[in-house]
Order: sequence, then C-alpha cells, then structure tokens
Amino acid sequence: MGRVEAELKRKKESGEKLFFLLSDPEKPLEPSLVKKFAEHGADALLIGGSLNVTPYHIDEYIAKLRNEGIRLPFILFPGGLNNIAGSADAILFMTLLNSLDPYWIIGAQVSAAPLIKMLGLEAIPTGYIIVGHGGAAGHIGRALPVPYENTYVLGAYAAAAELLGLRALYLEAGSGAPRPVPVEGVASARRGGEELLLIVGGGIRDKETAREIVGAGADAIVVGTLAEKAPEKALDILDTIKKA
Repeated sequence: MGRVEAELKRKKESGEKLFFLLSDPEKPLEPSLVKKFAEHGADALLIGGSLNVTPYHIDEYIAKLRNEGIRLPFILFPGGLNNIAGSADAILFMTLLNSLDPYWIIGAQVSAAPLIKMLGLEAIPTGYIIVGHGGAAGHIGRALPVPYENTYVLGAYAAAAELLGLRALYLEAGSGAPRPVPVEGVASARRGGEELLLIVGGGIRDKETAREIVGAGADAIVVGTLAEKAPEKALDILDTIKKA
C-alpha cells in the first residue's frame, strides 16, 4: 500500500468522510477553483475522462495545478490507457466488474500494468460498478448497469471485490446522472464489503443527498459536474460531509 492510499485509509479508520473532486482534462476545472476546494478540505483530485484525453494533457494540467501551490493528491481516474500520466501521485487501478467486455475487466489492466510500473505510479486496486444511468462510462465500458431497483446486487459485488483482494469499490451512477446511486445500494455494498474504501459518484447535487449517502456507509463521495456548473453547491456538499 502506497502513501496516498495509506492516508485515505487512515482517514477512513478515524471515521472521517472523504470528498473527491473530479476534473476531466477535456474541460478541466480552473486551478483557482480546485484551490478553493482544497482550502475547504477536499481530500483528493480525481483526474480523467473517457474521450479526447492524452497523457500530455494530464501532465500539463497537473503541472499547472502544482504551480498554483495546490497540494492535493492527484489520483488518475482512467477512462482508458490514454489516461495514464506519470506526473500523478496515484491511479485507481480499476476493473469494471459489470462490463460485458473482458477488455474492461482484465484486458486493459494487462496492457496498463507494465506502464504503471515503469512510471512508478502508486496503484490503488479498485472495483468499478456502473449503476442505473451509467453515462458515458457505462456506454464505453459496455457495462450491464445494476438497476436502481435491484441494488441489493451491489452487496454481492462488494463481497466478491473484497474476496478478490481489491481494496476500494467505486459505485458510479455516471457523470451528470439524473439520479445518484440509491442509499439502499450504498448500504448493501457497505454490508458486503466492510473493509473496502467505498466511493460513490454521479448525480450527487445537494448536501441532503450527500449526507444520506455517507450515512448509508460511503467513505467518500465524488463530485465533478456540479463543481463545474454550480461550485458553491459543491462546496456546500464538501462542508456538509466534513461535519458528518
């Protein structure tokens, strides 16, 4: 376990709830805005996107953020091999557990692993599950989304992820999803994988929803689209979960 993951685990074990800001390098958040979230206590910046992203763009973006004095951990949230950049602090080494395409379950990981080792990136073994709407990630990853009304299935996925040795689980409703992951699904995943770092993202638009999701057992929530379109609401969510 590397430095970034160890710090996230320490916070989880202390009972702290985590806030991950998400930025797509195709339409990146302004450094001044990222800095504001860092000052409010954000725990990490996830960087990645499904299309129109290269390692060059990511390296350039991270360099700009570092030049602004932003000291958040920069964690790659890869939409593919084109998202692997050596300037990041860590990468979510993800397997899309409910993909219908073996490429997204193990093929991409086999191709990425030698490059990640060569770059010396800290890898955080992460199961990724598309729920409900799924967005672009679900489409590109050829996922069979877990229906909103059958979220008990997430408990089985979480148990499988834990038994396979994964250390984090990311429940994804999709960027800009009309609905977030249901709290019943979050609770089910928490029961199934008690030791996992449970991350929930997509469709979280207000502090009440965020409070319910962390109350159901999520260790971390991810906010991206809202930070871009309504940053004050996103900051309100951050402040709320830090008081949870």
